Amino acid sequence: MAQDPSFDIVSKLERPELQNAVSQAMTEIQTRFDFKGSNSEIKITDDQLVLISENEIKLKQVIDVLTTKMAKRGIGLKAFDFDSKVEPATGQSVRMKVKIQNGLDKEQTKQITTLIKDQKLKVQATIQGDSVRVVGKKKDDLQEVMAAIRNANFNFDASFTNFKG
Repeated sequence: MAQDPSFDIVSKLERPELQNAVSQAMTEIQTRFDFKGSNSEIKITDDQLVLISENEIKLKQVIDVLTTKMAKRGIGLKAFDFDSKVEPATGQSVRMKVKIQNGLDKEQTKQITTLIKDQKLKVQATIQGDSVRVVGKKKDDLQEVMAAIRNANFNFDASFTNFKG
């Protein structure tokens, strides 16, 4: 008995891609003239990025450089909370802790399943922890669901994995 085609909707970050984007951003920051002599850096921890710079203006430039590098590497910017507050750090510097989203929470999975049900396609959406599994008889229906998810204006990052046809 053949299994129906399926895929998972998740919010997972490719760590190597993030590390590459951060190292490219740091290289650009170290070579740019407007950052000459400044103390700006980007650190990656398990669940956040820590951005440090001399002042808020330079910090905003660090964010611009980083987001540009992440976009070029195909990293979804909605997986990061760049709205966190800027706090004073050691010396004359400021720091911003940017939370990294890992997995979908209960409310986000409900938003996705509601969107899928509103499509009125012959697919089944099942919440499985921090992901949503979509199963259907036709691959075309699954592709329509993928297109709907991509076009939806969620405030979080959603990607597709585990496609079985």
